[in-house]
Parts: sequence; C-alpha cells; structure tokens
Amino acid sequence: MSSYNNDDKKNPADGSDPVTMTYGDQSKFLNAPVSYGIKVIMQSGSTLGDASVSSGGIVVMDSGSVLSGVNTVYEGGKLFIWPDGGGTVYMDGSNNSGLIISGLASGGTASTVISGFNGHGSGDSDRIEIAGVLQSDIVAMSFPSADQIQLSLQNGTSFVLNITGIEASGVSLISNSANGYLLLEVCFLAGSMIATPEGDRAVEELRPGDIVNVFDHETGKICRSKITWAGQKDMLVRPGLAEDLAGYPVRVLKDAIAPGVPYKDLLVTGEHCMFFDGNFVPVRMLVNGRSVFYDHSLTGYTYYHIETESHSVIWANGMLTESYLDTGNRSLFAQYGNLLTMERGDVRSWDEDAAAPLTTTREHVEPIFRAIEQRAVREGIGVSRPLQHITTDDSAFHLVSECGATLRKVREANGYHVFMIPPDVTDVRMVSRASRPSDAIGAFVDDRRSLGVLVGDIRLFQLNDTRVIDEHLQSGELKGWDTRKEVNCRWTTGNACLSLGERKANSVAMLAVQVLAAGPYLLYDANNDNLVICCGA
Repeated sequence: MSSYNNDDKKNPADGSDPVTMTYGDQSKFLNAPVSYGIKVIMQSGSTLGDASVSSGGIVVMDSGSVLSGVNTVYEGGKLFIWPDGGGTVYMDGSNNSGLIISGLASGGTASTVISGFNGHGSGDSDRIEIAGVLQSDIVAMSFPSADQIQLSLQNGTSFVLNITGIEASGVSLISNSANGYLLLEVCFLAGSMIATPEGDRAVEELRPGDIVNVFDHETGKICRSKITWAGQKDMLVRPGLAEDLAGYPVRVLKDAIAPGVPYKDLLVTGEHCMFFDGNFVPVRMLVNGRSVFYDHSLTGYTYYHIETESHSVIWANGMLTESYLDTGNRSLFAQYGNLLTMERGDVRSWDEDAAAPLTTTREHVEPIFRAIEQRAVREGIGVSRPLQHITTDDSAFHLVSECGATLRKVREANGYHVFMIPPDVTDVRMVSRASRPSDAIGAFVDDRRSLGVLVGDIRLFQLNDTRVIDEHLQSGELKGWDTRKEVNCRWTTGNACLSLGERKANSVAMLAVQVLAAGPYLLYDANNDNLVICCGA
C-alpha cells in the first residue's frame, strides 16, 4: 500500500502535471535524480538505490519496497518511506522537511538509517514527519543510544528510529499544521549561535582560543574576549519533579524580548542567566508559559558552556546572556582541549567575579517578567493563552493524631487555631495545603520552598497547666518543618510533626497554634494540567 498523500507538484517550467513512473516487483531504480516533473512509485519488492530526490521531485516507497545504498533527499524534494526498507536516507541541507515515514503507529524498530538530520532551532531545522502518529499520542521519549530515538505511544507500543547523532543534536516534537501528524524537529541546544567577530557561530563548534564578542555594559561598547574553556553535559529529564527541578530546558521564542531578540528560538537551561538593565536574571524566573516556557518535548539533550577570559555578557541568537562562571561545577562537564593548560584551580563567585550583578529579587525581576508577558499578548507570540494558575488562601489547616484521626479546629481567634486534643494523644501532625511561592505567585518570586503555614507560638492547656511548646523554634532538623530561618516562627512543609510531651492521664487538652501567614496555594496548574491535592485532607 502506498503512503503517498497526493502531494503532487507541477513542473514550474510549463505548469504540466508530473510524469509518474511506476516500478514493480523485482525492478530497480538506481543512481538517478528525481526532480520537478517526475514522480516515482516503488511497489512492493522493488528497489530504490543511491537516488537523489530534489526540487519538487517525489518518490513514494510502498510497503515491502527496499532502499539500498544512500538515497538523498534535498530541500524541496519528498521521499515517502516505510521503516523496514533498510538502506540509508541522507537529508541534505538544514531546513529539510522532505522525509515522511509511514507504518510506525503500531510500533517496532526501523531498519533504515537517517543521517544529516540537523538545523539551528524551531522553524530553522530539518523535520521528519511520522505519518499516522499525532503529537498527543506520544507519552515518553528516550535515547537507547547516541544514534537512536525511542518514542512511546499512548497505546502501550513504542517505535525506534535510527538517526545519526540524534541524542547530541536534541529533538523537539511538534505537530504538522497541515495534517496534525507528528514532526521531529532538531532543537538547538547544540546550535545556539554565539556572536563572534567573524559572525555568529554554533556554540558546539567553539573551542578554547576562539574569539567571541562581549558586551561592556558600563561603556556600551562591543569588545572581544578569548575562550579559555569549553565543555558540554548530557541532561536526562526527571519528569516526576517540578518543571524547574526536572531539568526541562527553557525555550525563549523568537522576538519574545523585542523585535529580533532573540532572532530565533533560544533553548537554555533554567539556571542560565539573561542580561537585563545591568543585571543577570535566571531565565527560570521569566517563564510565563507563553513566550518563555519549559519545553516538555525535550527529555534528553546536551548543553554547552564556554568560558571567556573573565565572566562576560555575550550574545546567543541575538540575546544578551552570560558566559560560563565556574562556581565549583566545572568537573560535571566533559571538556575540550588540554586540561593542564585550560583548567583553572580557583573557584569563582557571583559577588566578586561576575560581569554584572545577579539579581533574583521580586522588586527587580517582576517588571521584566510583566513586560515580556505583556509583549507576548500584544504581539501574539506563542500560544493563545498565558500561564494560568488557580490559587486559594485557604490553608485547610488541621491536625492528625497518632491513630490517624482528623482533628478540626474548634475556634479561631487573634490568629490562633484552637484544637481539642483527646486523652493520651502525645503526638500530632500539623497538616495543611502547601505550595511553592514561585508556583502560586509567579516565577519572578525566587522562593522554591514548599510552604504550608507559618507557625509562631504554640501552647497546650490541660487541667490547670499551661505549657509552651517551642521545639520548632529551638531544634534544627524536624520532620515536616522547613529550615528554620525566622527567629520566632517557622514554616511547615504541609505535614509537620509536633510532640505534645507528657500528658496527664485521662485528660482532654486544648492546643492553640498561632498561624502568622498562609498561602497563596496552588489549586490547579493549567500549564501542566494538574490538580493539586491538599496533603492529608
């Protein structure tokens, strides 16, 4: 059966219909070009060998046909194949969308090898169409080897493609706007374009000794600096964690900051800093879910760093960003060059060695965040909806006894929540909703702790005795409590253990807990389509 979808091209010279040539069982089409005016159909049992498809030419491989040698598809040509045809397909150029693969919806491992799959980023890269598979069908992506990509489907099956260098190149999964089928597109973690005196160069091509352009923000001048070290690191995303902790890269869409800034999509790690108004800001604090967002299609990739003679402001895809600053993690990277001459022994710090101050204060970052967010809405950049969260200030604060009984407050006055404690209960858990301020308020808040309620004074009343319970204010490590920072209060993490101490026999007690702050709490995360459940509720 043919996978061809009637995408015929007329001859641009005279507007004539293409000439169709059909090759049956046991026939061969070898060492020949296919261009405008020609459509070749290879039926089951036929062989296509060392052919070239270009300039509007079309080759349709039916199921059961064979590829031999290296068959090249150029930008403008179309080659429709099945995954079990063998041979090699070379994708010439870096903006090639001419390879379409059918027969993968039921899973399996392809025998055909694909090479030349490359590019520089979204909209400026090679694309491979997987006919019959939708983007929504994909539930996981992995790399069995450096030259293989495995995509797992909703129906429980998976398929493997052999694409030379796919793990290092990175890949983004998008939808074909014409038919909805899945497109594999090269991303550019391995292709971010760094400004140099000779023009922009891909970051993975730069080596120690090369010269890059740097921006002197104090004088406004463009200067030059030598690369002293270059390294790379493989990243495997851990999907069970929050986006910023899981390792998803951040995609900054073309024109997100200003016209031509960046001049094409930029993919960076969340902690990588961008330069604004004389300061560096971690890109994770600018994520708005629309023009700046975590790219969930990338679950494994390689990222690159270059170090200049001193920490510098450099350009990547036309956007001001930072060169590498060694704060003690250099050993995590695979390195280029002679380590004996390139490696520095000292560890740098943001306070003393950075080219500009690092700022994470809400006062400074939120105006930048809002400006980027408003530009996205105004200019229609990215998806049609912004990042939306549903939040509440209701902490749902309650206690849970040792036997698992829920204890609700009997009254609340002057910030104190009062609970009745049954006889013989000596330990309780203080349970509430919990959220990270960076999620519930906004990425521009640099607080990624999971916080429940802020507890101050705690008092236990039993018979004629009043006891102050202050272990949470005195001890360091306590289960369910955040690291103690404040003097007279401490945050829970939503499920904090509290020892009531010795109880008088057969006595009912009252426990008064001062709650100084609570919320907001994230109830629903529209960006991840997740309902947030209250712990213990």
